[in-house]
Amino acid sequence: MTVALGRGACGGHLTLLFTVDDQSEDPNFQGSLGAGICVADGVEAIARGQEGEYSLNVRFLSGEGDSNMYQQVLDLLCQEIHQFSELNWEVAIKMTLPPSQGFGMSAAGAIAAACAFQRAIGQPHEESLRRAYSIAHRVERMNSTGLGDVTALSAGGVERRLIPGSPYSGSNLENGPGVAEGWFESTPIVLAWRENPGRHTSEYIDNEKWKKLITDSGTEQMKILSGGVWNSSRWSELIECAESFSKDSQLASDASRSSLIEAGKNAAQRVGIGGDVAVLLCMLGESIAIVPRELGSAESLDLMITQLENEGLQALVTSVGKIS
Repeated sequence: MTVALGRGACGGHLTLLFTVDDQSEDPNFQGSLGAGICVADGVEAIARGQEGEYSLNVRFLSGEGDSNMYQQVLDLLCQEIHQFSELNWEVAIKMTLPPSQGFGMSAAGAIAAACAFQRAIGQPHEESLRRAYSIAHRVERMNSTGLGDVTALSAGGVERRLIPGSPYSGSNLENGPGVAEGWFESTPIVLAWRENPGRHTSEYIDNEKWKKLITDSGTEQMKILSGGVWNSSRWSELIECAESFSKDSQLASDASRSSLIEAGKNAAQRVGIGGDVAVLLCMLGESIAIVPRELGSAESLDLMITQLENEGLQALVTSVGKIS
């Protein structure tokens, strides 16, 4: 019996500031303006298909996830390519970052799985990647798990989202309506989070009060970040806008996130780099990203892991993800 095998991988995404743009009834036009950082760690998916009745078995090799999301990905693929419905499928998922902590893991998982399924049946690389982004965006909107993570990941690196919506859509998988830009410089980042998952993203983006606070704050910061060329010269500007957004949106004081920021600053002070790093909230988890204020000055970041653990947090060192 012929067995089809395919692999897909996608790094996570840290939203640093954003708006909620979900007024359109078409999910392809829903999304967010904003900015953030794509990271190297994320999700790897291995898909295996063989002749048999259509079904999907999802195995998580590390961490826990939402099996239903991967079924949604495969069902949408079946609607576009009938060959998927003729096979019995299994997908193994390996996550190197925790879900529900503001690391864009649902988007990364959907993209990785969609790529793995398509590569198993021999779909061309560029076409399968575009379709993966398109399907992942729709799944994110179906589940209210994200707004702009997929569009951000389609750009890669340090990104800004200039037009909300899916990065690819339509039968020809043409560009847009979503538009994002990214630039890359190899920079380590420390991620830290509480052991228990935070609130579901939908509790914020589907709540009118939070939606207004977030969108008003994000709009103000994007007035600063949307203009001009997007490159490494904007790094300090991004950090300042992210810090302002977390305060103005009131997200910094919700769910005890202020104590997370304080824990990160305390750890940095003990290592002796308190003035050299910024402690930024990852939206919308209960997590932080600790980044150098000046690119190229990332010495001693790895020494923070023990100090963060002493603060009761889990932590790891990752890096900026490359341009997609």
